[in-house]
Amino acid sequence: MRKALALPTVALAAAAFPLLAGTASAHEGSSSYQASLGTLNQSGVTGTGMVTLDGNTATVMIEAKGLLAGAPHAQHFHIGAQGTCPTDADNKDGDAFLSTTEGSAAYGAIGTSLTLTGDTSPDSGLAVDRFPTAEGGVVSYNRTFEVTDDVHKAFEGGTAVLVLHGFDQNGSKTYDGDVKSDLDPSLPMEATAPVACGALDTAQMGTAPKGGAETGAGSTAGTENQAAFGIGAVALTGAAAAGALAYRRRQAEQV
Repeated sequence: MRKALALPTVALAAAAFPLLAGTASAHEGSSSYQASLGTLNQSGVTGTGMVTLDGNTATVMIEAKGLLAGAPHAQHFHIGAQGTCPTDADNKDGDAFLSTTEGSAAYGAIGTSLTLTGDTSPDSGLAVDRFPTAEGGVVSYNRTFEVTDDVHKAFEGGTAVLVLHGFDQNGSKTYDGDVKSDLDPSLPMEATAPVACGALDTAQMGTAPKGGAETGAGSTAGTENQAAFGIGAVALTGAAAAGALAYRRRQAEQV
């Protein structure tokens, strides 16, 4: 496990990875973890994440700034790889983006989708209507929910990583551009590219405050933010399933 850090002062796509099976929790007691979010894709996004696990009950708090204002931003726990963050040098295909897939060797698969409401499984990795909206370029997230045993074990084993997605690379104030997402070609790459990442290390002092409503906290404007992705509601609804099928086909071809 990575070494503990002192508390600071202050996760696209299910489509890219297979669902990770979970089992009933065998964990007891409370533990705290923290992440200092560093910039990816030269986005300028920074922030902090705090997680308290009480058994498999997770209280998650995220504060991030520098995001595309008024747009939804997917966020996840990634697990099962090196427990580290990629760098922009890991962009190997010559386009303008470090993609989610290119970063997966460092941070791994989605273990939890950090939505505001409802399902938090990898199946909700592209549920943009339930991710926080960055009002004024800031996300402030607070929610308590259950994680799977796989995710809890990733925290204990030092392979849990917090990743935020969504980047206005061309400065147009929306998600657009000619480069298509590696997760689903109906989405622009800007919508799913990772913009900030932080390994979740054991915190030395205390725990994160209890609480966090089931409905989440922070800015959300609901389903009207689907327009920010430049695609219709039908495409959004099917994006995760289509991407997951494409990923499984690619995996089968490699076997």
